[in-house]
Amino acid sequence: MYDKDSKGISWSAGFFMLICFVFAGAIAAAMLFQSIWTGMTGKPIEEITGSSITASDGNALRIGQVIYSLVSFLLPALISAHIMNRNPLNLLGYNNRFTSKQLALVPLILFSAIFFSGSLAWLNEMIPVTQSMKATFDKMEADYTKQSEAILGLKTTGDYIISVLILGLLPAVCEETLFRGGLQNFLSRWTKNPWISIVVVALIFSAVHFSFYGFLPRAFLGMMLGAIYYYSGSLWVSISAHFLNNLIAITAMYIMKMNGKPPADILGGQDVRWYGILALPVFLGLLIYFKKISPPPVKTSPVDELLNENDTHGI
Repeated sequence: MYDKDSKGISWSAGFFMLICFVFAGAIAAAMLFQSIWTGMTGKPIEEITGSSITASDGNALRIGQVIYSLVSFLLPALISAHIMNRNPLNLLGYNNRFTSKQLALVPLILFSAIFFSGSLAWLNEMIPVTQSMKATFDKMEADYTKQSEAILGLKTTGDYIISVLILGLLPAVCEETLFRGGLQNFLSRWTKNPWISIVVVALIFSAVHFSFYGFLPRAFLGMMLGAIYYYSGSLWVSISAHFLNNLIAITAMYIMKMNGKPPADILGGQDVRWYGILALPVFLGLLIYFKKISPPPVKTSPVDELLNENDTHGI
């Protein structure tokens, strides 16, 4: 069936166009946040890392989180989809193709994935690096933990709710729109190889979080989100999984904070070690069942075939 909403732009062109918009959005967000940071804290932007971060900087960091999520992730995907299609939200996967069975299965898939990712975190720490590299990675993790604690606050129930919205829901919507609805979607249509697209985008997803020790577990979670998006055909399902993952982490930190324990214990990861691998068969079984109860992926339209044919002749 002819896709009357397509504007005839090739998927390869759309993929690279989206990447360019992401870079432009990141630069714009950095410039905007720099002025906000200096205006609210009176500190130069260089003091956003390390011991310079204090609890009083939390509001500025929260605004920065909102800016980066919207300008670096959400807007590039929406603009690219608008340029490529007359129904941009549908192109990205904002549809009602999901079922209640799929949504009910998402928590089980996520819990098994989180448990297995604990083993990947342990394996990640086993990767040999030089002392200078280790010092750099340790500093990055310490800075990330310091910033996260300042953003979270978690002194009151109000702080918890704000954190759920800013660090839970907003990143889930914005990141899934970009990485799954945009990059994975366009790359999959271009290459006609969904799983290569899932893996490549998951690696990009993990890399942009700038965490060496969290690279493998975050890449695996990205693959899980990519598979959920591909099999369900709906961005709402992967958003729900992403949000639930964030909600679990924020809630655990809030409970620990209320009990006088440092949230850094959660931010530093779980000490699951090798036995987390026992969750892998469970995860795979649940994912296979998720695929079984999902409607078949939408077949490639004649327009997709034509655009892919044009890709072979250059963008």
